[in-house]
Amino acid sequence: MDHKPALEENFLGLLAEFTAGDPMREGVLWTNLSRCEISRRLAEMGTSASRHTVRKLLKKHGLGQRKTRKKKTLGAHPDRDAQFQNIARLKAAYMAKGEPVISIDSKKKELIGNFSREGHTYTQTPVDALDHDFPSAGEGKLIPHGIYDLARNEGHMNLNTSHDTSEFCCDSIAHWWKQQGCQHYPKARRLLLLCDGGGSNSANRHVFKEALQGLAERLGLEIRVAHYPPYCSKYNPIEHRLFSHITRACQGVVFHSVAIAKQFMEKTKTCKGLKVTVDILTGVYVTGKKCAENFLENMRIIFDDYLPRWNYRAVPQTI
Repeated sequence: MDHKPALEENFLGLLAEFTAGDPMREGVLWTNLSRCEISRRLAEMGTSASRHTVRKLLKKHGLGQRKTRKKKTLGAHPDRDAQFQNIARLKAAYMAKGEPVISIDSKKKELIGNFSREGHTYTQTPVDALDHDFPSAGEGKLIPHGIYDLARNEGHMNLNTSHDTSEFCCDSIAHWWKQQGCQHYPKARRLLLLCDGGGSNSANRHVFKEALQGLAERLGLEIRVAHYPPYCSKYNPIEHRLFSHITRACQGVVFHSVAIAKQFMEKTKTCKGLKVTVDILTGVYVTGKKCAENFLENMRIIFDDYLPRWNYRAVPQTI
């Protein structure tokens, strides 16, 4: 006797009972049953089917295991495409002359202590963590600031446990330049900085421009900044060329200390040759800091004529 029609009928009936749909989008369905659970219920209905058979049935009827993707942009600025074209032009011009182009951003903050983190890892014994992520039960919060060198495919992370401020952002860049940048680009007189428009490198904050001007003085470099438009931070190169791989290298690892976080971040590698270095910055950074009263009158920030809100240069007195 052929049980296939009965099996498929029971399968569709089972899914109809345990499948939810999106009333706003026709054809978008979810089932909350696993393959093992479907197999068990089919057996109870008198039509046994292995998990392999269930997988084939799911595929036949267009149901696959998927993860929600963050693909839809929340909004779009009218100058979005114009700024993307401007960034592409700037990158090409700097890299053609062998001048440094770096992408910067602060990665997601992490609690330090015996707290569970997403992902799986191979261990010889089970790893137990606290059942609640209360910051008071830990040793503080880890703030990772990243710098990605586009030409060399190299990343650098500076770790701190204070606050993610504009001062920390610029100290992070200065540390990278003194440790690596000046060696790789000994003849450089200017630097292109790609970043999003919020956080410690916000396009709207005078305190970032004041810290940036101080950075230009410290390094003796003209620092050009090009911000990505609003809602476009995912296109910042550091997000997909560095941060995604660091997340993979650290998945499932409990950050008991800053040293452990450093150890695993340093292990980040890709088949395309990505190299990552990590340092710990021990400075204390204060939030709520305001720029000097006379900063606007004395600042040496030169805004471009084209989209000046997102494109400007910090010029040191030595140039």
